Amino acid sequence: MEIGWIEALQEKIDDHMISARSDLDNYRYDSSFGEYSPEAVVYVTSTKAVSQVLKIANDYKVPVTPRGQGTGLSGGDLPVHGGIILDMSQWPASVEIFPDDLVARVSPGTLTSVIHAEADKYGLMYPPDPSSSNISTIGGNLAENAGGPRGLKYGVTKDYVLGLEVVTPEGEVMQTGGHTIKNVTGLDLTKLMVGSEGILGMITGATLKLIPKPSSVQTVIAAFSTMEEAGKAISKTLTSGILPAKIEFIDQACARAVEEYEPLGLPTDMEAIVLVEVDGHPTAVQEEATTVCKIMKEVGGTNVFLPQTNEEASRAWQARRLVSPAIAKIKPTKASEDATVPRSQIPEMMVRLAEIRDKYNLSLVVFGHAGDGNLHPNILCDERDQAEIARVEQAIEEIFHAALELGGTLSGEHGIGTMKSPFLEEELGPVGVDMMKRIKEGWDPNNIMNPGKIFPDKGQRLILSRRLEE
Repeated sequence: MEIGWIEALQEKIDDHMISARSDLDNYRYDSSFGEYSPEAVVYVTSTKAVSQVLKIANDYKVPVTPRGQGTGLSGGDLPVHGGIILDMSQWPASVEIFPDDLVARVSPGTLTSVIHAEADKYGLMYPPDPSSSNISTIGGNLAENAGGPRGLKYGVTKDYVLGLEVVTPEGEVMQTGGHTIKNVTGLDLTKLMVGSEGILGMITGATLKLIPKPSSVQTVIAAFSTMEEAGKAISKTLTSGILPAKIEFIDQACARAVEEYEPLGLPTDMEAIVLVEVDGHPTAVQEEATTVCKIMKEVGGTNVFLPQTNEEASRAWQARRLVSPAIAKIKPTKASEDATVPRSQIPEMMVRLAEIRDKYNLSLVVFGHAGDGNLHPNILCDERDQAEIARVEQAIEEIFHAALELGGTLSGEHGIGTMKSPFLEEELGPVGVDMMKRIKEGWDPNNIMNPGKIFPDKGQRLILSRRLEE
C-alpha cells in the first residue's frame, strides 16, 4: 500500500517535524488577520532539507507555506490551504562579508539587524531597514521585498540583491545572479523571486550589495499645525535639490500615544510631526540640514529642532519606532496597512483617511514614510466586537480604493498576501494579473507553493473576523 505524504516526510525528517493537532496552534496565525491550520510543520535548517520536503510535497501535491518569524502583516505565511508549513526560524544565522567587493552572503534565517551590525564593522551599510529589522529575517524581507525609512534615498530590498539560492517547487536547487555588481546574463530571475511572496520557490541563501556607510548623519525635526503644511514642507524639501535618507511623519494621535507609552518630549498639540535625516559628507550634511530647517520654517513648521548629539537624534527616531507598540496599547487589535500614493497626493490621502475614520466611527491613526508616499494607516479596534470589525473591513476597502484613485498602489512594502489579493485586479487589470498567473503556473504547475496568496481564490473577499467565525 502506498504511504501518505506525512509518512513520507517522517521517513526523511521525523525529528524536525510536528503533526499533532495540539502542537500546531501557534502556526494558525501571524501578525495579520485570519486563522488557517496546517497539517504539519517542518523545521528546516539547510538547503538539502528544503529540497527533500519540496520533492515530497510536489509528488503528493501538498501545499507548502514558507514561514520565518511570523512578523508579516499581509497574511503571506498563513497556511490558507493547509498542508505543510516550512519553518525557517531555526535556520542558523550566517553573514559573510566581502569588504573589497562590497558584498555579503547571508542565510535566510538571519535577522536583518544582524546584517546591519556585521556590515557596520567594515564601515559598510546594507541600506534596507524595515522597522521590524530586529525581529524579521532576511528571508522574509526577500520574499516580501521589504522597505523601510531609508527607502526614500536608497531603495528597497530588491535594489540590493545580487544573487539567490533558490529551491524550486520540484525540489531542485538553482542559483540566480551572482557575486558581481553588473550581470545581464539571461532573464533576471533574481528580481522575479524577490517580492514573489513564496509562490515560486524557497529562497535559501542570498548575495547582497553593500555600500560605504555615510560619514555623517544629521536629523531635523519639525511640527506642523496642519497636514497640508507638512505635505508642502516635504514636497519643497524634495524639490530643493536635497535628497534626504529619510522623511518620516507621525500624526497627532500617534504622538499622544507615544508620549503616554514612553514620554520623549514630542509636541502633542500639533497635527503632524516630520522627521528628516540627511547623510553624506560632513560639510554637505551641515549645509543640507540648515536648508531643510529653513524650508520647514518657511512653510509653517514650528518647534524646528536640529539635534546636536547622537543621543538627541536617537530619541527622535526612537519615538518613531515606538509608534507601532504605543498605538497597540489603545485597543486590543491593530489593522496595519501600507497604502502608497504619489507624494503630491499625501495631503489629499490624509483628507480621505479622515473622512473614512469619521464615516465608520473608528480609531484611525497614520504614520509612515512620507518621503516616498508610503503611508501606514492603522485602525485600532477589538476583534471580539463583530460589528466594529465589519466596519473595519469596509474602511480598509475604502482605503485601498482611495489610494488607487489617487494614482497609488495597494502596497509599498507589506506585500499582497491574503489581505489585499481581492483588490489585485483593480490595480493591475485582468491582463496584468493573467500574465502573473502564467508565470506562477509555469514555475509551479502543481500549485504547491504558498497557494492562496497574491491571487485571490474564487469569491475571496477581505475578511478580518475569520477567527470569530470558525
